[in-house]
Amino acid sequence: MREFNQADHWDSSAERYEETAHPYTARYVEAALAHVPLSPVSRVLDIAAGTGALALAAAWTGAQVLATDFSPGMVARIAARAMANVEAQVMDGQALDLPDAGFDAVFSIFGVFMFPDWRKGLAEMARVTRPGGHGIVAVWQDRGAGAFMLLGRLIRRLFPERDLAPMPEGMTMLSTAEGLARELVEAGYRDPRIEHVTRDFDLDMAALDDLDTVFGASPDWTSLDATQRRMIVAELRRMAGDRPQLAIPSTALIGVARR
Repeated sequence: MREFNQADHWDSSAERYEETAHPYTARYVEAALAHVPLSPVSRVLDIAAGTGALALAAAWTGAQVLATDFSPGMVARIAARAMANVEAQVMDGQALDLPDAGFDAVFSIFGVFMFPDWRKGLAEMARVTRPGGHGIVAVWQDRGAGAFMLLGRLIRRLFPERDLAPMPEGMTMLSTAEGLARELVEAGYRDPRIEHVTRDFDLDMAALDDLDTVFGASPDWTSLDATQRRMIVAELRRMAGDRPQLAIPSTALIGVARR
C-alpha cells in the first residue's frame, strides 16, 4: 500500500474521497467529538484531515480549527467548504510546522496509522497538545472498514490458501485497545480511554457492475483472477439477497488521552 504514502495518490482521488469516504468517516466523528468539550475559545488541530469531516464538524462548536493534510488536493477540498473559523494548510503530520503546546484538542481520524513513521506522527500530536489538553485518534479494528474489510474476510473464506496483502504497520499495531492505549502513552499522553464504535457501511449493489471502482485500490482485489473475482461478486449478491444495499458493520477504536 505504498501509494497511500504518496500525496499525488490522494490528490487524484480527492474528489471521489469526498463523495464516498467522507460521508462514511463522518459517522464516527460525532463519537470522537463527544469526548472533548469544545467552545469558541478552543483551538483544534485536525491531522491528516482528508476532506475535513472532523474539522468541519468541530467548527460548528465555534472552535478555531486548523485542518492539515499532506495532500494539496485534500486541503483544497476543505478550503472550498470551510467556514470563517477553519483554516486549511498543507502539512506533513510527521513533522508539523507548529509550535509546542498550541492546541486544546488534536485529532487524527483514520489518518496517523497510515503514516510511514506513525509513532513520529503520534509524538507530533502530543507535542502540539497543551498540558491538560486532549489527543484523539480513530483507527480501524480490522483490515480497514466497509468494502475493503469485507473483501479480506471473503478472500479468507473462499480462498484460504491465499495470503492477504500486509497492512501498514501502524494499522496493525493500533488495531487493538491495548495497542492503541500503549502507543498513546508512549507518544506522551496519559490516561488513555478506548471506545469501540460500530457503524454500517452501505455497499450499493449496483456498484457490483464495476467493482474496480469499489475495490480498485486494494492489492487483494487486483491480485485475484477473473474466476476469483466472479466468485466474490456471487457471494456478495448472495449475502445481499434482494436488498439494494448490503450493510457492512465496521468497528473503529477511538482513543482519547490527556497531555
